[in-house]
Amino acid sequence: MKNRLTLYIAIGMVLGIVIGYVCHRTAVDSNAAKEVAGYFSIITDIFLRLIKMIIAPLVFATLVSGLAGMDGTSDVRRIGLRSVGWFVCASLISLALGLCLANLLQPGAGPHMVQTSSDVSTGLNTAGLNFKDFVTHAFPTSILDAMARNDILQILVFSVLFGVVLGAIKPDPRVTPLVQAIDALVPAMLKLTDYVMRLAPVGVFGAIASAVTLHGLDVLMTYGKLIGSFYVGLVLLWVILIGAGYAFLGNSIWSLLKAVREPAMLAFSTASSEAAYPRLTEKLEEFGVDKKVVGFTLPLGYAFNLDGSMMYQAFAAIFIAQAFGIDMPVGTQILMLLVLMVSSKGMAGVARGSVVVVAAVAPMFHLPPSGVVLILAIDQILDMGRTATNVIGNSIATAVIAKWETARVTRTQALTFDQLQGEAK
Repeated sequence: MKNRLTLYIAIGMVLGIVIGYVCHRTAVDSNAAKEVAGYFSIITDIFLRLIKMIIAPLVFATLVSGLAGMDGTSDVRRIGLRSVGWFVCASLISLALGLCLANLLQPGAGPHMVQTSSDVSTGLNTAGLNFKDFVTHAFPTSILDAMARNDILQILVFSVLFGVVLGAIKPDPRVTPLVQAIDALVPAMLKLTDYVMRLAPVGVFGAIASAVTLHGLDVLMTYGKLIGSFYVGLVLLWVILIGAGYAFLGNSIWSLLKAVREPAMLAFSTASSEAAYPRLTEKLEEFGVDKKVVGFTLPLGYAFNLDGSMMYQAFAAIFIAQAFGIDMPVGTQILMLLVLMVSSKGMAGVARGSVVVVAAVAPMFHLPPSGVVLILAIDQILDMGRTATNVIGNSIATAVIAKWETARVTRTQALTFDQLQGEAK
């Protein structure tokens, strides 16, 4: 079943496009198309609800189990610093690539859009996207509330604290049953993930069919230049990410990409990182990544390491400026890059986070809100590519961090062996 699931997902995508297009063409009017699309979306909604049902306990179990098995807080600090260092470098590269390509390919040149005096509502909530609120929001008032909302960042903070505490007091026999229970929860959640993932082709079919029924294929032609330019950028970003992975993993990078192709395709077809998370966790562990690294680095990456989304934000901002004929000097663009770097770190817990970040930052650089509305029409198509890229970026980051940990353990063991030999002499 696992070996065929990728093929079934691809078949679901093709069938979704074909049947969605037929429904779009045969619908008597837009209201009829919307009604039919609603029936298709029922399938996707059920599938995504099942996925979201898994997220909170899976993140909690894998992270706490991994941290409880670490040797003190030094492991947490070391892995955390390495992860954040990688994430910052990857984010800067992604943003810079988006800026360079948008300036080179000029996807927004031509429309000559005119700003209006009236304020155009984007329908997006951007009020919570500021550094102060983001920092305070990261700390949950209730772990049950955070789990109910699937707030990965809050679950991450609680799980780190709880896992570190368990690791510190695990010699206490009273704590052993609790640690063992959480360890046992991990394989149970992964098995539940297997069952839910068997519905992935059906969920993908519903998502694609609904979108095509509602909008048809015209949107692909209308925004063809933007879509084409953005996906060219994603290909280049993949080359950079895979090149960085090859530098640390060698030829194993190809085995890693083969291992995570299924969750990447799932992320692409549903435009949901959450949909890919459970299977991605399982695939990385099957690939050989230490479960404590997966349990710590992957949730952290979901909150802070969204390479595709970062590139999209820079690309979208420059696209809006070009469409409205707004001149943005290089210095202004670099400043915007730094602002996006900070602002985007809260996007993981916000619906349509990438677009929300662009909408929040746009007024700072005199970009019209109507420009955000301009890209909202095709955000679903762009979101598919950037979400799949986020999955690939986090997979490579997690594998590289694990490789560093393995190398450190090997060096430590070698040093200990040399010391024992010296003492024996």
